[in-house]
Amino acid sequence: MTNDWNPRTTAVHAGTRRSQYGEVSEAIFLTQGFVYDTAEDAAARFEEAGPDEFIYARYGNPTVKMFEDRIAALEGAEDGFATASGMAAVSGALMSMLKAGDKVVSSRALFGSCLYVLEDILTRYGVTVTFVDGADLDQWRAAITSETKAVFFESMSNPTLEVIDIKGVSDIAHASGALVVVDNVFATPVYSDAIGQGADVVVYSTTKHIDGQGRALGGIILGTRDFIRKTVEPYMKHTGGSMSPFTAWLHLKGLETMDLRVRAQTATAQMMAESLQGHAGLEKVIYPGLSDHPQFDLVATQMGKGGTMLSIDVKGGRKSAFKFLNAVKIAIISNNLGDAKTILTHPATTTHQRLPQAQKDQLGITDGLVRISIGIEDTDDLIADIKQALEVAK
Repeated sequence: MTNDWNPRTTAVHAGTRRSQYGEVSEAIFLTQGFVYDTAEDAAARFEEAGPDEFIYARYGNPTVKMFEDRIAALEGAEDGFATASGMAAVSGALMSMLKAGDKVVSSRALFGSCLYVLEDILTRYGVTVTFVDGADLDQWRAAITSETKAVFFESMSNPTLEVIDIKGVSDIAHASGALVVVDNVFATPVYSDAIGQGADVVVYSTTKHIDGQGRALGGIILGTRDFIRKTVEPYMKHTGGSMSPFTAWLHLKGLETMDLRVRAQTATAQMMAESLQGHAGLEKVIYPGLSDHPQFDLVATQMGKGGTMLSIDVKGGRKSAFKFLNAVKIAIISNNLGDAKTILTHPATTTHQRLPQAQKDQLGITDGLVRISIGIEDTDDLIADIKQALEVAK
């Protein structure tokens, strides 16, 4: 693997394995198992499989391995384990390293399913979880102790786009011997240097920007080779959360255009946010690339750009937000993100609907809040569509 390529080249070529036929596009190895020449070969492979030897698709597959190697190279990680979904990556990363009696410190602003894993599942098995205001380093300092096994946070929170200081939290965690697990979906591999900034483990829902076209669920856990192969792999291969070869192939194709898509989406998101600032139909516009964002300076150093996501708070609450959503003509209503199509989501009634109202209030998830995942459509068309829908919502 070449280590001196720039990211866009890495995303196209890293980790490629060609069969004897010399195919241009990566091959899809749609097989659940592998054949051994002799009984002795089978026994030897089960004792210690080499890097180009596979046993069972739940353990590993050539197409999946290409995807793991490519995104690991892109992210600056030693290794990766591809999973069936983004939540399989989040739960697998945490469950594989934790046991009863362990303590976790997490940011409070999280995707609803991540909150469920931390609040309901981990605590059910005897793990203590403490939540903090992720943007407040003093709260991290107060909560993390020598007994803390791991910290977890979204580098940019869903859906209120709070940005966490990866280096700041990592320095605090490492001083107490805790591992740092970062859900990096909103930052994307294009604007991420999470491992370089101190994260030990990075997880992605590859369903989002990596696939980028709404085709397949997937996820990946990235970290040191020891952590991936000695901690994550035994847990994932025995609990069945591995990625399918066809999904891995789709995601390899997605990686080829990800840099181009994400940079175009980000440019549109910046223009959209600037265009909507001060709009009479909005309480506020939340975008990390705007100078009034609370972590604007951190965004400039940690990511460089504001990313593909913005949120707006429509005046008039849920009634007006629904009018707005129903009036859009180009953007679609769904609960995915990172897609080539612009997607609108009403978190209070969908992705975060299970949260008690007090928790929504604490996180800033109002009835008027709409999350916008910018696609690759024409910028002027998108801005015009959002503005005409806001006029309808008045």
